[in-house]
Amino acid sequence: MGASIDLHHKDGVKKQRVGGLFVFDNLGRAEASSATAGDIVAIEGLEGVEIGDTIGAVDADNALTRLTVDEPTLEMVFSVNSSPMAGREGKYVTTRQLKARLEKELERNVALRVEMVEGTEAYAVKGRGVLHLAVLIETMRREGYELSVGKPRVIFKNINGTQHEPYETLRVEVPTDAMGPVMELVGHRRGQLEEMDQRGDYSLLRFLVPSRGLIGLRTKLLNATKGTAIIHHRFESYRPVEGEQPKRGNGVLISMVGGKTMPFALFSLQERSELLVAPGTEVYEGMIVGENARDNDMTVNPCREKKLTNIRAAGSDENVILKPPRDLSLEAALEYIEEDELVEVTPENIRLRKMVVKESDRRRLNRNA
Repeated sequence: MGASIDLHHKDGVKKQRVGGLFVFDNLGRAEASSATAGDIVAIEGLEGVEIGDTIGAVDADNALTRLTVDEPTLEMVFSVNSSPMAGREGKYVTTRQLKARLEKELERNVALRVEMVEGTEAYAVKGRGVLHLAVLIETMRREGYELSVGKPRVIFKNINGTQHEPYETLRVEVPTDAMGPVMELVGHRRGQLEEMDQRGDYSLLRFLVPSRGLIGLRTKLLNATKGTAIIHHRFESYRPVEGEQPKRGNGVLISMVGGKTMPFALFSLQERSELLVAPGTEVYEGMIVGENARDNDMTVNPCREKKLTNIRAAGSDENVILKPPRDLSLEAALEYIEEDELVEVTPENIRLRKMVVKESDRRRLNRNA
């Protein structure tokens, strides 16, 4: 093309040259010399373009009002996979490759922010919610990346000397007979009911709830309403922090050895826990294999085999019947973990693990704490 245009940028007007003009046609796009009102176009050759910039004719002074993108309200720490199984399944496993991929994502993901965590080789990735960042993680794992992700945390702000946290408007559409569990769960997360309407057999509820309270709430609401709830939330404002949010009520089972899980070992564990792995799953020391029935963590051996002897008794070799393990999706896994745990993401598996894999190191850290 070679035509000159004015780019109305936040730092002033910049004159640039257009390298090419393309008009979208059906599922593709075709090169064009001009476009008319209503056409969806792509322009090549512009540098330093940001959301809200206006492209106009040379010397035209008719820039549109700049758009503003909501600031991130939640962050997760991304780092390379450091588990004993690192590098087995992924193609991109180094810090340099992780950094390059996040920088590339910043070019098109306007609500994303990335900062280096001081003193480490990890990155604090900030977004608009768990789902926003879960989409990025899922895209990266499909591209062949291996990484570890920490617990989602909301971004606090100090306003006029007072600590503030983000609040969101939560809308829930649920059958009226299932409204009670919704009110209880949201109220337990410090949510305030602002509006309630009736529409046939459904109730429409609107809450004001801290963003911290939304972490892990989606799964609980869907379970409590048997999947019949329709949930939507969006950022409302920053407000003063109000107390603590409830944490996970149960501890976890942590593998003390590496190897493949055995049905004999899992059968004895399922009586006091809910399993997260199936028989024959390869595990390592420090990997989370189940949820404890109590509120404390417990170290177990899921690879223990039945000792064989030359003496047999009637009924001693009965078939082992195991309940199916809980299948955690990526989003559910991110909402499930606590501060001292990580989600290990690879192209083939999603695993939960402790940050410190060795039991002796975890005990020493607990004593020092």
